[in-house]
Amino acid sequence: MAFAPTISAFDASWLRGFAGLFVKPARLQIAALCCRKGEQEPEILLVSTRDTGRLILPKGWPEADMPAFETALLEAYEEAGVIGKADHQPLGSFRSYKGLASGLKLRTRVLVFKVEFESQVDNFPELGQRKRIWMTVSEAIEKADEPALRRFLKRHRNQLF
Repeated sequence: MAFAPTISAFDASWLRGFAGLFVKPARLQIAALCCRKGEQEPEILLVSTRDTGRLILPKGWPEADMPAFETALLEAYEEAGVIGKADHQPLGSFRSYKGLASGLKLRTRVLVFKVEFESQVDNFPELGQRKRIWMTVSEAIEKADEPALRRFLKRHRNQLF
């Protein structure tokens, strides 16, 4: 008797990680570089990733129904509870990798928008999933886990305030 696979026997779970790539601009993420005045130099916000705890900027896939700078504001709020004002034009971009649930790492371009800090709320969508850490730009250059982000911060540190 020959094996005849049925629909219910087919495991398509590996496809789920790719679903978002077909409805959003491929390989582009939007990041929020949240800035505030510090005592000696500007401070920026880094958040931990949910899976490995790496320190990164709040970022996510573009939202189809909103401008990129508004997506940056949304990511800052969802991942860190930050409310602020975003520049309408990006500060710049850098290359990164997005880890998918399947284990695949996808090379991405991260478009970075400066967000001027106004306030921070204690209750936000990803509360308990991430740590949020304010630090000086110099500290962030040392502690950010992405080499391309460290280079980006060095290159743009004088444009933060």
